[in-house]
Amino acid sequence: MIAPPPSGPVPWPRDRAHAMLADMVRIRRMEEKCAEVYGAGRIRGFLHLYIGEEAVAAGAVRALAPEDNLVATYREHGHALLRGVPMNAIMAEMYGKVEGCSRGRGGSMHLFDASTRLIGGNAIVGGGLPLAVGLALAARMQEAGRVTACFFGEGAMAEGAFHESMNLAALWKLPVLFACENNGYAMGTALERSESQTDLCAKAASYSMPAMRVDGMDVVAVHEAATAAVARVRADGPMFIEFRTYRFRAHSMFDAELYRSKAEVEEWKARGPIHTFSARLKAQGLLTEEEFLAIDRAALAEVDAAVAFAEAGRLEPVADLARDVHTPGAAA
Repeated sequence: MIAPPPSGPVPWPRDRAHAMLADMVRIRRMEEKCAEVYGAGRIRGFLHLYIGEEAVAAGAVRALAPEDNLVATYREHGHALLRGVPMNAIMAEMYGKVEGCSRGRGGSMHLFDASTRLIGGNAIVGGGLPLAVGLALAARMQEAGRVTACFFGEGAMAEGAFHESMNLAALWKLPVLFACENNGYAMGTALERSESQTDLCAKAASYSMPAMRVDGMDVVAVHEAATAAVARVRADGPMFIEFRTYRFRAHSMFDAELYRSKAEVEEWKARGPIHTFSARLKAQGLLTEEEFLAIDRAALAEVDAAVAFAEAGRLEPVADLARDVHTPGAAA
């Protein structure tokens, strides 16, 4: 049974509410353009879209401080954008251009930016979890007061790395926020068909770790929960949040989507984070249709500029392909 759409008053002033809405619209428009240019053959390799899940990144990333770390999955475009990686650099990376945030070598699944402490997307399911624990251990040893937020899907919770990471984080009381984006299907298998225990918070509780379940389609609920969780992690140690969300598009551009019905997707679209949030703002007198259209136009203009930047970018010279692969003259 799908829950009713998010509703109720938005407890934020107009400027803050508009900023949250703009965050989600920027992600959506960027992702839609990525799908378009991928179809045209200008982006190669794998592409995993975040369309439908925008409220999680928009609400949670704003809860982090600039000095905190963010570890993500291969569905990380939105996290990178809202963490502060310029859309130009993200799009250039998609195109495999030198001007990309990973010099064109990572592509869609490996966005990285040291200046914003985006530790990177990770193509390995669950691969970011032990990295997050290591980063948190380093922060504890350095007394840096830094939180590491680790985003992953519910499919990663079947991996051994998840259990090892939860155990060590709880044992050592490390400052890690485990943020599970549960979209119900992992790569293409319903949770109840792959996990004997479908209560994800119960898995976290088995490690004596506080856990909460949040409506991941409601940017207000996400932000309030993430803000409280980050403060708790910074003071007391690890915490787990399950954000219940849904991707409107296929797992990847190669996914035939034979595991769910079109009717189910349409039901979830009625809970879409952008139109339900904008409707709430309009009902409160915090947003007009013209203001919404202006936010949308700004996002579209930013996307167009990013595509132009990427298409004008440079491919890495063949002579540089071995750069960073090995050190010439090093001992065998």
